[in-house]
Amino acid sequence: MIALVKTLQVFLALSILIIVHEFGHFLFSKLSGTRVDKFYLFFDAGGFRLFSTRHNPLIRKYLPRLAQSETDYGIGWLPLGGYCKIAGMVDESMDTDQLKHEPQPWEFRSKKSWQRLLIMAGGVLFNFILAIVLYIGILAHWGKSYVANEGNCLYVNELAYDMGFRDGDHIISFDDYVPENFYMLQADMVRSGASTAIVQRGKDTVTIYLDQSRVAEILQAPGMFDLALPFVVDTIVESSPNFGGALLRDDQIVAVSGIQTPFLQDARKVFEQHPGDSVAVSIVRSGDTLVTSVQVDTAGKIGVYTRFPGLKTKEYSVLEAIPAGFVLAYDTVVGYVKDMKLVFTPSTGAYKSVGSFISIGQAFPSAWDWYQFINILALLSIMLGVMNLLPIPALDGGHIVLTLYEMVTGRAPSEKFLVVTQILGMILIFMLMILAFGNDIGRLIR
Repeated sequence: MIALVKTLQVFLALSILIIVHEFGHFLFSKLSGTRVDKFYLFFDAGGFRLFSTRHNPLIRKYLPRLAQSETDYGIGWLPLGGYCKIAGMVDESMDTDQLKHEPQPWEFRSKKSWQRLLIMAGGVLFNFILAIVLYIGILAHWGKSYVANEGNCLYVNELAYDMGFRDGDHIISFDDYVPENFYMLQADMVRSGASTAIVQRGKDTVTIYLDQSRVAEILQAPGMFDLALPFVVDTIVESSPNFGGALLRDDQIVAVSGIQTPFLQDARKVFEQHPGDSVAVSIVRSGDTLVTSVQVDTAGKIGVYTRFPGLKTKEYSVLEAIPAGFVLAYDTVVGYVKDMKLVFTPSTGAYKSVGSFISIGQAFPSAWDWYQFINILALLSIMLGVMNLLPIPALDGGHIVLTLYEMVTGRAPSEKFLVVTQILGMILIFMLMILAFGNDIGRLIR
């Protein structure tokens, strides 16, 4: 069931993103008087399709005007994207027959360079617009919630410890950058390219020098910074072996079996060593330190919910959400561009994190959650927009670069050059797809 829910979310998200992106190309093509031969969700490779307004007998019978439209609207069978086939344009369809005749007024190649630039940029523009609209809706309806870095401390893994961080540290800044969201600390550290981390350790301020040669290790070690939580009892569940026992709400466990446990994670490790046993714990209650015993179940747990620092939530009116949505979209674009820079820097090893539809599916929740779905959809829309701006032939960015070159120099690239660059671009894209699927398969095997 979980796999089905995730698959449906991926399918719906990708369908929305493809339709919105291609509609951007479609709209600017129509505005410029350029004919669009096909508007397809997914690819109709080999001429096979699941649906076509031009070939569907019911459409031809009941909606003849739609069937006879200059644009064939359809759904292909290969779910690796979608496309607008624009007349007179060298694109991923590699249809070069159209180039054998003289340019026609309705063709892409007959339009002015600024019109072609808008057509090419339309898909990316609509991806960014979609993200902005979604972020505005999220902020207006749910607000912005996160665990603040301010007032919270680290519980570190082995890599973080080796780099100089310690349990209980509070990160003040990475160089001059002051992080706001606790669960973005690891990403902020990498994205900022900082050489130092300033931390509060007890009453002292400590400078930790960050070795940039370890970026690859950081990227491959999620969970460097866990939230260090004092073990404060919030609720004792009825099924707990300690329900109705010595523990009370607001008790803070500070030692287990004679071992000091300043944080929840420390106590968990000791409890896991005593499954099914009764162990002595030191608790702080109303300022007094008491010693009592608790029962540990066979799973190494004591059956309580602990106090968690509240989420910091900022609420927005609709009018306030509009500028805030633009800012959030801009910050997300900047963050993703920094991530892309890492991917194209081989020494960081970030290319190993590139994923395919499998990784996208794992990002979605196991149960349907509109807040998470819309959040992920907005992020994917920005990722698709940024990816398409890469100056790679066969991507929008490649076409945009060639059009800008023409606008600056006054010389248009030859059609033969466009065909060759398109082929090279497709080869590069297939190589990236192989890398993405290979990474995902490798992760599944491991």
